[in-house]
Amino acid sequence: MKIYFAASIRGGRQDAELYKELIAFLKEDHQVLTEHIGDNLVTDEGEKNLSDKEIRDRDIAWIVESDVMIAETTRPSLGVGYELAYAEFLQKPVIILHRQEVSPLSAMIAGTDYFDKIFYYSNFDEAVKILESELT
Repeated sequence: MKIYFAASIRGGRQDAELYKELIAFLKEDHQVLTEHIGDNLVTDEGEKNLSDKEIRDRDIAWIVESDVMIAETTRPSLGVGYELAYAEFLQKPVIILHRQEVSPLSAMIAGTDYFDKIFYYSNFDEAVKILESELT
């Protein structure tokens, strides 16, 4: 299965290590098109040679190619919101992971009927259990 993993980049990298761990778990059985999201250098080295348009066009192509989007939404991100809306437009399956104790989930996401797979979790192990259940 091809997975588009969405998470904050420019909106804050406080959870980069968590993203890296989740992506490593997903890569055990699936192809993660956006594995660079877990790379701590993504904002410095990883995309410095790409224009904003090139990044946007590449990411849209990956959303189109993907079988499912997994979005970690704990850190508010305009980009992740855009990606979620695009996935909805394409009618792609979406799994949303959110740590409510860190930040409230946006009403624009929580209130969208299309996003019926929103899961609240507290730690990596809980997230893994959710993903194991949803991806089988």
